[in-house]
Amino acid sequence: MHDSDKKGFDTKCVHAGIGEYEFGSVVPPIFQTSTFKFKSARHGANLFTGEEKGHIYTRMSNPTVEAMENAVAELEGGYKALGCASGMAAIDLIFSALLQYGDHVVCSTSVYGPTRTLLETVFSKFGVSTTFVNSSDHLKVLHAIRPETKVVYIETPGNPTLAISDLSEISKIARAHSCHMVVDNTFMSPALQRPLMLGADIVLHSMTKFLNGHADVVAGIVVVNTEELYIKMKKVLNQTGGVIDPFNSFLVHRGLKTLAIRMQRHCESATKIARYLEAHPMVKSVSFPGLPSHPQHEIAKKQHLGHGGMIAFELQGGFQAGEIMMNTVKLCQLAVSLGGVESLIQHPASMTHFSMGEAGRAAAGITEGLVRFSVGIEDADDLIADLEQSFEEIKYRMGEKEFRNSI
Repeated sequence: MHDSDKKGFDTKCVHAGIGEYEFGSVVPPIFQTSTFKFKSARHGANLFTGEEKGHIYTRMSNPTVEAMENAVAELEGGYKALGCASGMAAIDLIFSALLQYGDHVVCSTSVYGPTRTLLETVFSKFGVSTTFVNSSDHLKVLHAIRPETKVVYIETPGNPTLAISDLSEISKIARAHSCHMVVDNTFMSPALQRPLMLGADIVLHSMTKFLNGHADVVAGIVVVNTEELYIKMKKVLNQTGGVIDPFNSFLVHRGLKTLAIRMQRHCESATKIARYLEAHPMVKSVSFPGLPSHPQHEIAKKQHLGHGGMIAFELQGGFQAGEIMMNTVKLCQLAVSLGGVESLIQHPASMTHFSMGEAGRAAAGITEGLVRFSVGIEDADDLIADLEQSFEEIKYRMGEKEFRNSI
């Protein structure tokens, strides 16, 4: 066990990835450079052959990027990490490194929309097939596996329904069938869930969300549990070039320092708001892993260290009520993305998932009145007051009779 493994998570958030720097800097300097000068021709040759350690070109490696990668790898309990230009670049890296013609993927149905699109419209062209299943039932994952299955891709909690998948059970299935198990841990962060400790081989994040936490970065990361996977993915990342830049790495590393305390506040406020919503007469249902009413609440209690800042709730009044809420909230900001210090709200049926059509949304469990709410770190009572005034606007604009008819 390394000394760093003995430290508490809050301490790791502050100190992970930090080294000793010239002039005594307490944070990693930003090496905003495309290339690095060699001491001599022999030095350059040794760097290319790997006989000496150092940096050649920022697409290949960079000290600022490495500091951030090492920090995230330590927080997830992984071997090493690879910083990417976006969450989607991280997902593409995983599939590109692990899949070839004729391979098959089993993927959660409740998954980030572009992940599904990538599999269905890009990797399908290269002979990769995908079966989407409700992975909250691990037996459905088992039944979907074929001899040619190479990757089991799980997003938990799922986007946007917050369905929970049992990572320990699914990891046993993947291992028994010699599949790589990949987990998108964006909604939880390593502060609340550590998939590698539950049997996953690879964890990814859109660092745009909770890891950075300040809505000013687009970035992704892949954390692996073995040297073999790291070498394989590093080669692909160097060739395809979807790397993160030094400045965004610096911003993410800065954001990590407050990850633990931010996630604590997200969890506390989301729990309070979820309880308020569950008791509201204009809310048909609430999906929040911390509520006993959540269908996978017991699984969540087993594998979460906290239940996160994401809430999905179904409005009485359907599509129209959802649109009205989006147009009348004041403190909650109408925007896609999640995981920042500010609360963000969106209506998937009229926004992010509109192009799927009503039938496609229904198949994915995305109902017409579903609202996805990323709870920030504002005062929870202020957020509740904003939602309450919006509920009043829904009743007023739809009219009491029309609203009751929609229920």
